[in-house]
Amino acid sequence: MRITVKLYATLSDYLPPERKHNAIALDVPPGTTIGELLARFKLPPKLVHLVLLNGVYIAPEKRLPHPLSEADVLAIWPPIAGG
Repeated sequence: MRITVKLYATLSDYLPPERKHNAIALDVPPGTTIGELLARFKLPPKLVHLVLLNGVYIAPEKRLPHPLSEADVLAIWPPIAGG
């Protein structure tokens, strides 16, 4: 199945070189979870702050086992600090 992963701010550095800006379309096996994608991109858990799936917030305790579906868009932001 095909999904899109968008990583924002400093997390975009974890995407492969063939990305388009901060996003990449991927073919993944059915049943792939958010946790498996976090591991695939080697995202440090402390940097995974805000997770949206198709624009809907996914709470931290529900992220890892949450399965993805065809055409899903997964967007992840790190913690934001300002001055």
